Amino acid sequence: MSDSSMKAYWLKNLKYLLILLSIWFLVSYVAGIFLVDQLNAVRLGGFKLGFWFAQQGAIYVFVILIFVYVRLMNKLDKEFDVDEK
Repeated sequence: MSDSSMKAYWLKNLKYLLILLSIWFLVSYVAGIFLVDQLNAVRLGGFKLGFWFAQQGAIYVFVILIFVYVRLMNKLDKEFDVDEK
């Protein structure tokens, strides 16, 4: 792999990481801590939505983000021909 390909690969990888970690931050901190009072006006399964995000929602989103990252990285590896064959 050439230097320019390696840089492009890592820049795209970092872009994916930045986007996914931003989503995680928004769900975990913004929805679970900063907006908890506004979200508590809504109920989900009998629980206040702010409580649900703080206790369950952030975990579910994090697990989903792991699967999304794996899928994105597999596509990226194939694009740059560094995938496992």
